[in-house]
Amino acid sequence: MATDVSPRLKLGVNIDHVATLLQARYAPMLDSPNAEPDILAAANEAEANGADSITVHLRLDRRHIQDRDVYDLKEALRVPLNLEMGNTEEILKVALDVKPAYACIVPENRREVTTEGGLNVCNADTSLQRTIDTLQANGTDVSLFIDPEIDQVRAAAKSGAKMIELHTGAFANADVTGCDDELKKIIEAAEVGHSEGLQVNAGHGITIPNLPKLMKTPHLAELNIGHHLVARAIFIGLGQSIREMRQLMDGYTGAAST
Repeated sequence: MATDVSPRLKLGVNIDHVATLLQARYAPMLDSPNAEPDILAAANEAEANGADSITVHLRLDRRHIQDRDVYDLKEALRVPLNLEMGNTEEILKVALDVKPAYACIVPENRREVTTEGGLNVCNADTSLQRTIDTLQANGTDVSLFIDPEIDQVRAAAKSGAKMIELHTGAFANADVTGCDDELKKIIEAAEVGHSEGLQVNAGHGITIPNLPKLMKTPHLAELNIGHHLVARAIFIGLGQSIREMRQLMDGYTGAAST
């Protein structure tokens, strides 16, 4: 059975793009008293308005989230911290020290603007298995960010990871016809993941307009959403942006129960 899955569809709020905005002006002087927006304040606002967890991606190039942000969040949050990370020794050391509740292992390319695809678990070298085992032995449950492909789902289950996060980017960026085809892949992957005992999460490119269709997917436990929430926050505020997403998600009826 999937572990720690509630009938209520959970919302993980990714605050990376709050850090992107901060670095757009203050990258050379993050210690400035004028540096804004404040990462921890954004996380607190998200938490107060319905976030079930806070997600940040600590990249090797530190292009947005910084090490101290991860430590500060772990110390201050009342909800779980989900650390997105590449499979690298440098970031693994931080994760082992911080001990976030969750770690989502993602592919990482220094030239990409954002994560462009899922982790290739089927063809991963032995370092991925070591990272999964090491994190989970240290008290952090591991999720693998994968494309909605059955072979990848089964490989994730064999790895011993507790969760998968299905990459919904192709669904989110598809035209009307392609969107239905991509949704079918997500549904099939979710069904297989649940049958394999994995907690099934999803994320990337999810918006209020495309969420109703995505919610046809069964067994979803948590959605990780960031850019859309921060983009809408420019016009309506972060709290309202999250509340509206949370309200829409509350209509989900397909979450698996333990």
